[in-house]
Amino acid sequence: MKTKGADLIWFDGECLKWEEAKIPVTTHALHYGTAVFEGIRGYSTQNNLYIFRLREHMERLHRSASVYSLPMKYSIDELCDATLDLLRKSNVKESCYIRPLTFVGLHGIDLNITKNSPTHVTIIVFPFAKYFKSEGINTCISSWRRIHDTSTPPMSKAAGNYLNSILATQESKYNGYDESILLDREGNVSEAAGENIFLIRNNVVYTPHIGTSALEGITRDTAITIAKKLGYEVMERPIPRTELYFADELFLTGTAAEITAIVSVDRHSICSGREGPITKQIRETYSKIVTGQIEEYSRWLTPVW
Repeated sequence: MKTKGADLIWFDGECLKWEEAKIPVTTHALHYGTAVFEGIRGYSTQNNLYIFRLREHMERLHRSASVYSLPMKYSIDELCDATLDLLRKSNVKESCYIRPLTFVGLHGIDLNITKNSPTHVTIIVFPFAKYFKSEGINTCISSWRRIHDTSTPPMSKAAGNYLNSILATQESKYNGYDESILLDREGNVSEAAGENIFLIRNNVVYTPHIGTSALEGITRDTAITIAKKLGYEVMERPIPRTELYFADELFLTGTAAEITAIVSVDRHSICSGREGPITKQIRETYSKIVTGQIEEYSRWLTPVW
């Protein structure tokens, strides 16, 4: 993080001052990327601060850890409670980003991570509003391919996976784009550097299935649920690169990005360079859900206060 967030960080069961939450430089995760994490949003309203799909995120954290046999010292319920405790003790009432992280500590230099390896869990929170600075972003197809399940499992939200995304992001920024889109090993669309992707043609909503190395995103699942509720057919299938250029609308989903329209791909204009009507419907519905304005989805919200 570039700047200090809340005054406290939850670290292995304790709320420590930001400056006191330290790890040694010999930490295994620092050398080998042996860590899994989550990104969670807290949304401020006039009456409360709501954490969006907190339990689902902690469930995925546990699943990610299990892929690499990282011992999880805390249950899903304990992690949810710890998040609430941290926000309350830090007196956080503005919209924020929450980062739970599980990592291997002083293990040595060998690579044999087991259930007996020493792990730590931390939860960090900091103020957060918009990720992308505009309502519509310009994208490019990355020359880097998305990692594949046969090498580094994309379904586990592991820290090391994001080196792939960093390369793609650097390339897109260098070439003047807002974000990159990665193809899978077969050349089909996988996802953006940090987000899932959706394509709309003839009022049907499409998204790559997880077999294309796409993360099983929680915001992705939310967008699918919203689109179906709005009456649109949603299909998960392979999407070839060229179909992106033919799209009526494109949008990204992610905890940080929320619902963000793509207005161009490789300088091919999408929806005349603006957010499309279906994307707008989904985005506006999403915004209402996360701020507690639609009672039907209140099960997805955890109030802090």
